[in-house]
Amino acid sequence: MGPPVALSTASVYPEPAEAAFELAAELGYDGVELMVWTDPASQDVRAVEKLVERHGVPVLAVHAPCLAVTQRVWGADPIARIRRSVGAAARFGARTVVLHPPFRWQRRYAAEFAAEVARAGEGVGVRLAVENMFPVSRGGLRTVPYSPGFDPTDVGHAAYTLDLSHTAAAGSDALAMLERMGEGLVHLHLADGSGSPRDEHLVPGRGTQPCAEVCERLSAGPFATDGVVVLEISTRRCRTREERTSLLAEALVYARLHLDPVPPDLSSLPAVTG
Repeated sequence: MGPPVALSTASVYPEPAEAAFELAAELGYDGVELMVWTDPASQDVRAVEKLVERHGVPVLAVHAPCLAVTQRVWGADPIARIRRSVGAAARFGARTVVLHPPFRWQRRYAAEFAAEVARAGEGVGVRLAVENMFPVSRGGLRTVPYSPGFDPTDVGHAAYTLDLSHTAAAGSDALAMLERMGEGLVHLHLADGSGSPRDEHLVPGRGTQPCAEVCERLSAGPFATDGVVVLEISTRRCRTREERTSLLAEALVYARLHLDPVPPDLSSLPAVTG
């Protein structure tokens, strides 16, 4: 079998985290990636544990609160947020914490980031997988808000998250980045993008990124037994739960088809419509 396929709780926004657990159980995802953000339940470890118990869906990874909109979630100190994320992951039995490079204005944090990432998960079996990002375009100008840049392989870390919506927005070669990450690639955010400078998080297969080839490369070797694939797509424009369910089902079918060395039985999955 291929690597486990999880659903990011961000994929159900604007519904709360609980909806991700409900849909993951309904559709047959192997688990969830918990995005810690403004949803109060996502910040409460015990509340998340109750969702795991209620729906029978494990947390396979924790996304640290490192977005611009989550700079006050779990306190103002970004190092403390990393450590709290590691503690939450350990409590859930998740092996991976996903995090972004520091913003340029976080000078002290940027100076400490690499060392903190290298040691934060020691002793609890949690790895910190730094994610590739992208420049921001405003008024025709492209700026890089991350320090020292948006490509974490330029610095070098023990573990990485490859995000295919971000490679699209950055105009990066996803396969070349996969090669640079090498055996440090332990986590995949499976999504797509059109090549627009915006972070689109399309359903895989609906954009320009080599989603199928990336999945096929990761379906064997160390990643197949040690990595996690997370569907992190945008469903915010869906008007109904049915529309959201259809997109998440389509994304899961795509992942299963391209990740499993043996074609899976998809007869139990809901029909994809629309």
